[in-house]
Amino acid sequence: MRAASVLVAVLLGACASADESRPPNFLVIVADDMGFADAGCYGGEISTPNLDSLAEGGLRFTQFYNTSRCWPTRSSLLTGYYAQQIRRDSMPGVDPREFGGSGTRPNWAVLVSERLRSAGYRSYHSGKWHVDGDPLDNGFDHSYRAGNRAGFFHLIGHDKDGVQLPDFEPERGAHLTVVTADHAIECLQEHAAEHSERPFFQYLAFHAPHFPLHATPEDIARYRDRYLSGWDRLRQERFARQLAMGIAGPQLSPLDEDVGPPYAFPDGIAQLGAGEVNRPVPWESLDQEQRRFQAEKMAIHAAMIDRMDREIGRVLDQLRTMGALQNTVVFFMSDNGASAEIMVRGDGHDPHAPLGSAGTYLCLGPGFSSAANTPFRLHKTWVHEGGIATPLIVHWPEGIRARNELRSTVGHVIDIAPTMLQLAGVEAAESAGPPLAGRSLVPVFEQDGEPLHEAIWFYHQGNRALRMGDWKILHTVRTRDDGWNSVAEAEDARPGQWALYDLSSDRAEQHDLAQERPDKLRELASKWDQWRERFILEDGVPGQ
Repeated sequence: MRAASVLVAVLLGACASADESRPPNFLVIVADDMGFADAGCYGGEISTPNLDSLAEGGLRFTQFYNTSRCWPTRSSLLTGYYAQQIRRDSMPGVDPREFGGSGTRPNWAVLVSERLRSAGYRSYHSGKWHVDGDPLDNGFDHSYRAGNRAGFFHLIGHDKDGVQLPDFEPERGAHLTVVTADHAIECLQEHAAEHSERPFFQYLAFHAPHFPLHATPEDIARYRDRYLSGWDRLRQERFARQLAMGIAGPQLSPLDEDVGPPYAFPDGIAQLGAGEVNRPVPWESLDQEQRRFQAEKMAIHAAMIDRMDREIGRVLDQLRTMGALQNTVVFFMSDNGASAEIMVRGDGHDPHAPLGSAGTYLCLGPGFSSAANTPFRLHKTWVHEGGIATPLIVHWPEGIRARNELRSTVGHVIDIAPTMLQLAGVEAAESAGPPLAGRSLVPVFEQDGEPLHEAIWFYHQGNRALRMGDWKILHTVRTRDDGWNSVAEAEDARPGQWALYDLSSDRAEQHDLAQERPDKLRELASKWDQWRERFILEDGVPGQ
C-alpha cells in the first residue's frame, strides 16, 4: 500500500495548488442503456458538450467494461466485487427480471459509500438504485430513489430519504432526468452550506436513455430528421469519427441481421404498429412508414442523451460555484450497451399520441441500438463487445496531469470502488468475504502501463465470456428459431461452442480462431470454469 500512496501523492503533486491534506471528492455519473458511440467524444453526433469538455480536460478509456446489464453493473460498481460474488439472483436459474428478489448481499459486501464514512465523507445518491437494501442503510446521507416504471413524465413509487413522494402526473411537466439532477444539486448545495469541511461522494444515476423513450418536444425537435438516412449510414459516420479519434479498431462489425430483441413480447410489437421492426435489416429494405418510425425513435434517444448532458452541465456548474470541481474526481460511464429490447409496459402505448410523449411507450430496438454500439456487435444482455463495452471518462484537474488523452488499459466497473478507496486513503477492511475483485485505476491516470487484471470474467443469463490480455472467449446461449433469447428459456437452451477472438485486431468479433488455436481456447475456457467456481455465491459463502 505504501507504493500506491506514493503514487497518489505524485498525482496530487502534479498541481501545485492541490491540498494534499484533503482527499478528493467523487462524482460518479452512470447513464442507463447508453451506447459506446453515443457521446460526441466517442464518435457520436449527439450534442454532449459537457461530457466532451470532461474528456478534453481528462481521460477517455477505450477498453473499459460493464456487466452487460443494469443491476449487476451497479452492484459491481458500488462494491468492487463481481455481481455473482455477492448476489444470489445473479445465479443461473433465477429470473433476472426479479431485480429486488431475495438476493440480498452478504454483510461482508459493503458498499463504497459505507467504507468512505471512515474517512469523513458524506455520500449522496440521486436517481436509479437497483441495488438491494436502502441507500440510507448503506452509507448514503441523502437519497432520491426513483424508478421509471411509468416513464419519464409520470413519476410513481419514488422516495426521498426513505419517505414516499406524491406521484408526478404527466401534466405537471416533470421529467425524470431533470428531477434527478435537481436532487443532486440540492445535496451539493446543502453540503457546501453545512459540511464544506468534509469531502463528498455524489452518486448520480440517471435513467436516461433507458426505455420508454420520453423527451420534451423541444428536445426532440433538435434531432427529428437527423436519422432519416438510417442506421447503416449512421454506423459508418460514427466509425469514421472513432477512427479519427483513435478509439476504434480497424473494423466495423457487420449487422447481425438475424438477431432480434433478447426477450419475446410479440403483443407489445403488435401495439406499436406497422412501423416497428425487430431486426437490424438493411435500411434500404424498410418502407417509408418504418423508416420514419425508426428515425423518430432514434431522435428521441438522442434527445434524452442531449438532455442528460445538459443536466450534467448544471451539476458541474454547482461544483464550480462551490469551488469544488478542481478537486473532484468525475467518472462517467454506462451500465451496459444500448438495448435491442422492444416491449410495452407502464402506462401503455397510445398510437395516436405524439411519439416521445407520456402516452407512448417506445424502445430503441436492434437497428439503431447497433448504431449506438458502434463499432461493436450486439447489445445489452449479450457479452459481445456491444453489450459490455462502455465509455469511461475520468476528469480530475488537481490530480491528473493528462488532458484529452486516451487510455487503452483494460478495466471493469469493479475497479471504480477500489480507485475511490485508494484516493480517499481507505483500506478495505478484512472481513469474512474475499478480497475485492477490482483493482485501482490510479496507476493508469498517469499513463498506460502493466495490465490491472489477469483476466476479466463475464456471465449473464447463460452468456459467458472471459478476456485475458487481447484474447477473448465467448459462449452464447442459443437463440430459438424465431431469433428470441428468452430469459425463462436461457438456461434450458443448449449453449453453442466457445468462440475465440484476438481483440488486438478483431474487437468486431468476426474471426473465430477456435479451430486455429485450440490450446488458447482450452486455457481460457479452463480459466472461466475456475473463476465460476471462485465467484458464484453459494449459501452466502463465496467460492474459493
